[in-house]
Amino acid sequence: MLKEIRIQNFAIIESLDLEFTDGFNIFTGETGAGKSIILDALSLVLGEKADNSFVREGTKRASVEAFFDYGNRREEIEEILKREDLLPDDGIEEVSLSRELRIEGRSTARVNGHGVSLSVLQEVGALLVDIHGQSEHLSLLKPASHIRLVDQYAGNEDLLKKYREVYRRYLSVVKELKTLRDGEAEALRQQDMLTFQLNEIQSAEMSVKEEDALNRERERMANSEKIARLVHSGLTALQGRSENRPGIIEQMDTLDSALDDLTAYDETLQPLYDVVVNAADQMNEVLDKLERYRSGLGFSSRKRNQIEERLALYFSLKRKYGGTVEAVLAYAADAQRKLSLITGAGKQIEELEAEKAELLQSLSGLALKLSEKRKSAAAEISRGVETELDDLKMPAARFDVLMETEPAADGLEDGNGQRLAFGDTGFDRVEFLIAPNPGEGLKPLAKVASGGETSRLMLALKNTLAQADTVPTMVFDEIDQGIGGRIGALVGEKLWQLSRYHQVICITHLPQLAALYDSHYHVRKQISGNRTQTIVTRLSDEESLHEMASLLGADNEENVRAVKAMLKESAEYKKS
Repeated sequence: MLKEIRIQNFAIIESLDLEFTDGFNIFTGETGAGKSIILDALSLVLGEKADNSFVREGTKRASVEAFFDYGNRREEIEEILKREDLLPDDGIEEVSLSRELRIEGRSTARVNGHGVSLSVLQEVGALLVDIHGQSEHLSLLKPASHIRLVDQYAGNEDLLKKYREVYRRYLSVVKELKTLRDGEAEALRQQDMLTFQLNEIQSAEMSVKEEDALNRERERMANSEKIARLVHSGLTALQGRSENRPGIIEQMDTLDSALDDLTAYDETLQPLYDVVVNAADQMNEVLDKLERYRSGLGFSSRKRNQIEERLALYFSLKRKYGGTVEAVLAYAADAQRKLSLITGAGKQIEELEAEKAELLQSLSGLALKLSEKRKSAAAEISRGVETELDDLKMPAARFDVLMETEPAADGLEDGNGQRLAFGDTGFDRVEFLIAPNPGEGLKPLAKVASGGETSRLMLALKNTLAQADTVPTMVFDEIDQGIGGRIGALVGEKLWQLSRYHQVICITHLPQLAALYDSHYHVRKQISGNRTQTIVTRLSDEESLHEMASLLGADNEENVRAVKAMLKESAEYKKS
């Protein structure tokens, strides 16, 4: 239920912190005092469209914050909070919604202090409060809500949950089948091409290592003359050009011999001799390898052609399939996967078709059970609403719950051999119909006349569906429009009955209705410093007595006696 609302700089409300009780909360006050503005603020925090004209004159922003306990919507609300990562860690038993509206038109929304999109605020708000305004689009006038209310009345929650689990799997299977069939048709068209491409790549036996080696070999061939000159230069340096120009090896031999002779005179030179010996051995090894390298420098044209042809193949495949050897090999792997899908799709489609048939059979059985329970509940709802309307002095009004189905060749079986279109609630389409006056045919609820009849119809429906409708807080803005006197007292009784299952907040001008209050709030305007502001006071029983007398025209002795009689009658009604 709504526990508290805090309003700052909203229209003529400068600052208001208002706490609510459970049961029947009544608001009274003169026209223009700000009663409906409080509901406008509540609507804003529930996600209604923001209008910067609500920002109080002379201020830059308006803010509204409302605090709720979960009521019987805990599971649904916590599912949203968990999905949006808004669930408090401390296990707090309430949820807060807030909205800030700036003068330039921007607005922000928060849930539990965290910024959220407007759609999330609306989603949470719709689970907490149902507002019935004078010109609001009433929730019960929305046909989409009718099947939900019938299911709640019929106790279909567990059955519907099971149906939806199967339905979700059915949708998944249908999606998989479509993907497979679409893919199969396309893949069959591509099968020959994919096979050719895969064979072309696999027969090339490409590798990054081979490509690098081929490029190096081609580079060596392109520079063969320069390489030969450099090898020759190296060999000459090692071997020498003539006796007058000895090479490194011959000079190493001379150095070796000299150091060998020196060690005979000075043993400390032995390490130097060892170094020279090792160096001489290494120079000889270099000479040997260079000579072998020179002997293999001959490049045949055949070998050149083989390398060029191989590199040309690499170039061609890279140009076709991705630009690098890695990309070509990845393309081949993807082609292999697609070919595997083609060959395996037929069997997979067959398996999914069998599962689809089983799911349809299961859905048919569950939908049939849902429909049977709905039909039974619909009859009870119709009788209940007509009884309520009779109590509200509309004895000739007729109410019915229309249940329709639509044939569909690929739908669910209804038990009589027919196939029906279906969705996430089964194959039933539900809509409430009403004929307020004799001689009028039943019409959709959204097309009934406005005014007192609509008010009473809403109450009749709400009372009949009270235990099924799980919205914790219901708000009625001047539901007494178009009615008065004895009917007003009857409307009050129905609202009070409704408040046994929900928190009810009601703005009214009728003392007959207000007399059934559990909590009574008075709304008035106050002018201070040339500024108007709204003041809300929770009244004591004595203050409430005089406020209701004022609603009768004047706070005088005669009206006070009349109100006392109303209060006595209301108290007797509550006891009964």
